[in-house]
Amino acid sequence: MKFTFSWLKDHLDTTASVDEIAEALTDLGLEVEEISNPAARLSEFVIGKVLSAEPHPDADRLRVCQVATDEGTKQIICGAPNARAGITVVVAKPGVYVPGIDTTIGVGKIRGIESFGMMASEREMELSEEHDGIIELPSGEVGDRFIDWLAENDPSKVDPVIEIAITPNRPDALAVAGIARDLAARGLGRLKPVEITPVPGSFACPISVQIDEDTLDGCPLFAGRVIRGVKNGHSPQWLQDQLRAIGLRPISALVDITNFFTYDQNRPLHVFDADKVKGGLRIHRALGGETLLALDDKEYTFQPGMMVISDESGPESIAGIMGGDPTGVSDETVNVFLESAYWDHVQIALAGRALRINSDARYRFERGVDPEFTLPGLEAATQMILDLCGGEASEVVIAGAVPDHARAFKLDPARVQSLVGMDIPESEQRQTLTALGFRLEGSLAHVPSWRPDVQGDADLVEEVARIASLTKLKGRPLPRLTDGVPKPVMTPKQLREAAARRTCAALGYNECVTYSFIDQASAALFGGGDDATMLENPISSEMSHMRPALLPGLLQAAARNQARGFMDLALFEVGPAFHGGEPGEQHNLVTGLLVGRTAAKDVHGSSRGVDVFDVKADAEAVLAAIGAPAKVQILRDAEAWWHPGRHGKICLGPKKVLGIFGELHPKILSAMDIKGPAMAFTIWPDEVPMPRKSGATRPALDISDLQAVERDFAFVVDAGVEALTLVNAAAGADKALIEDVRVFDEFIGGSLGKGKKSIAVTVRLQPRDATLKEADIEAVSAKIVDKVAKATGGTLRG
Repeated sequence: MKFTFSWLKDHLDTTASVDEIAEALTDLGLEVEEISNPAARLSEFVIGKVLSAEPHPDADRLRVCQVATDEGTKQIICGAPNARAGITVVVAKPGVYVPGIDTTIGVGKIRGIESFGMMASEREMELSEEHDGIIELPSGEVGDRFIDWLAENDPSKVDPVIEIAITPNRPDALAVAGIARDLAARGLGRLKPVEITPVPGSFACPISVQIDEDTLDGCPLFAGRVIRGVKNGHSPQWLQDQLRAIGLRPISALVDITNFFTYDQNRPLHVFDADKVKGGLRIHRALGGETLLALDDKEYTFQPGMMVISDESGPESIAGIMGGDPTGVSDETVNVFLESAYWDHVQIALAGRALRINSDARYRFERGVDPEFTLPGLEAATQMILDLCGGEASEVVIAGAVPDHARAFKLDPARVQSLVGMDIPESEQRQTLTALGFRLEGSLAHVPSWRPDVQGDADLVEEVARIASLTKLKGRPLPRLTDGVPKPVMTPKQLREAAARRTCAALGYNECVTYSFIDQASAALFGGGDDATMLENPISSEMSHMRPALLPGLLQAAARNQARGFMDLALFEVGPAFHGGEPGEQHNLVTGLLVGRTAAKDVHGSSRGVDVFDVKADAEAVLAAIGAPAKVQILRDAEAWWHPGRHGKICLGPKKVLGIFGELHPKILSAMDIKGPAMAFTIWPDEVPMPRKSGATRPALDISDLQAVERDFAFVVDAGVEALTLVNAAAGADKALIEDVRVFDEFIGGSLGKGKKSIAVTVRLQPRDATLKEADIEAVSAKIVDKVAKATGGTLRG
C-alpha cells in the first residue's frame, strides 16, 4: 500500500515529520517497507542565475556561461539550447550527485575550457522526462535550495511516498483514511472528518439493477446511478500527481476518480459507458462457458457458479474483479453508470484465483471492505465526477441491502492490563477504542463496519496494546509462588527420560527423532496398523498410522543410512508409541538399535559383529540410570519380531516387564531392507517402580562383616533346559542368604549321553547375623538341589 505524505495530510491534521510517521506506523503493526523522499536526493541543488552566455570558441553547440551561485560566480559549460543570460537555473556544484545520469559532478575541462558545475534539466533530476533544455525557474533567489523552491511552488515533486506492508487481517489499512485513523489514535494528529452530502437525483435512472436469489450470498448489495452529460478528458494535475506518485498511470478523469477512491477510502468502484449497456444490469451466477473480453485486453471464460454482471446482450463485468471492454469508458463517453457494490470476500478470492486475475478491486474485496460505505462511497464519487467532469446525476438504484455485521464484545479493563502487562487506565482504553471507531455502551464495545478482523474479546485487547505501544513494555521478574527453595520443575518421568537420553548418548548411540506416523505395512510388522491407529487425513501413504513402537522408525533410518554406505550404526530414540487411538492410549519407550560391527577393522582384530550381550549390557545400563532394581529376572516369549532364541525380557515378575533386548527376527530385517543382523533393546521407563523415598540423600551402605561362602554345583539336565531357568531356581532357594548365582561351565556329550548336558554354577552365600556353620551350608545346599530338581528335572552330577 503506497500513499504520499500530502495525501495522508488530507485526512490527518498533523505536525509530525515523515520519520515520526514511519516509526509510528511500524509500531502500530503497519510495517513501513520503503520511504521514497525526492527531497533527499535533491537537497544539494541550489538556485543560480546566468549572468552571461558566450559561444564556446571550439564548439558550435556549447556556451560558456557565468552563473551567480551562493559561492560567487562560477564558470559552467552548457550545451542546452535555452542557455542564455538572465534566466534562473538549478545548479549542481562540484561534488553533487546527479541521480538522472548517475554521476557526481566534478571540475573538468570541456574543449580546453574549465567548467565548475552543471545546470540541470528535469530528467537529470528525475523530476520528469523533459530534457530538451535546462530548467528555467520563473522565480527564486540565488543560493536558495531548489527543494525549498519546489516545496513552495510545486510540492508534488518533493512529496514523500510511504509504502507499508498490509497483513490480511487489516483491510482498513488499504485506505489512506484508515491509516490516518490509526495515527490519530496514537496521538500523532487529529483525524479530519469526511463529510459526504448525498447528491440528489434529477431524473429516474434508466438502467435498472437486480440480484438473482442464488447470488445474494455473494452480492448482498449492489447500487448505482447514471450520470449523463459528462466530459471524460484528462483529470486535474493534482489527481494525476497523486496517482503517479503511488505507481498508477493516469488514464482519464472517470477512471482516475475510481482509482482515487480505491486507495483513499478502500472503496473500489466501476464505471460503465451507459450508452453501451443494453437494458438493465443483472448480477447472477455463470452457467459456465460464457466469455468476456476484460479491460486488460484478455478474454476470460467463466466457470459455473462465478458471479457475473450482465446486461441483455450478455456478460459485461467480472463481478468485483474487473470490468469488461465492451462497456468500458473512453474519451467519447458522455453518459456513465457508476457502480458501487459489496461482494463476499471468499467468493471473490475463489473466482480471482480460478481466472488468475490480479486487480486492485479483487485485492481489496477478497480482504474485506466496509459494507456501510457502499452507498456513501457512491455519493462521494458522484460529487467528484460532477465537479471534475460535469454532468447531471440520476436517482440511485439499489438491489439488496447492507448485510448485518453488528457485533459487540465485552471490554474488561483489568484483563487487558493482565494480558498486556502494562498499566493502562480504563479511561485510556476506552479513549483508544473510541478513536479507532468503536462505539462503547457500558462495558460493550461495538465493532465498526470497517474492521472485519475484530472477532472477539482478545481482539479488543490487541487494539488497546497496539495503540499503547508494546515498546513501552518493561520487563518484570515473575513472582515466586513459594518461599524458600523452589520445587523442581521437571517431573520424575521427565527426569527419567533425560537420564535415559544421557546414558544412551554416553554409550555411543546417536539420537533420532522420527515421525509418530508410519506406513501400514511397517506398523503391522510390530503389532499395529489397525483401524484404531489409522489417521483420518494422513500427510501421505507413508504416514498413515500411529507407530506402535519406536523400532520401525529406527530401522527405516538405518536402512536409509545403509543405502548410502554407512553400515555400522548405533541409534536410539526416546518418545511415545501408541496402542490405540483414544486419548491416553500411548506409552513412553526408550529404544536402541545396533547394526553392523562394534568398531572399524584393525590389525588387532577388535572388530566384531554386534551381539545380544552388547544390547543386554546397554539395556541394563539404561535401567540402572533411571533407577530400576538391580535384581531382575530374564524371561523368554517376547513378541514375534524378536528372534525366538536370541532375546530376553527383563522382568520384575512374569507380568512386570521393564524391557526387552535381543536380536531382531530375520523376516523383520528383510521386510525393512536391513542388511546383516540387528540387535535392539526397548525399555518401558514408566514401568520402573518409583523410589519409596523422594529425597536426594543416599541410603546408608548395607554391608556385612561376616565371611561369605561359595559353593559349586554341577547339574545334569536335558539339553533343552535353559541355563537361566536353573540359575533362577537356585537363586530362589533362599533369597535372604543367597547373594549371587553364576554359571561357570557347560559340558555336553561324553558320559552324559545323548540329549543331556551339565551346567555348573557357583552360589555365593552371604550371612548377615552369624557365621555359617557346616550344617547351615549343607541345609542351604540341599534346598538348592531340591529347587533345581523341581524346576528343571535335573540331578546333581556325581
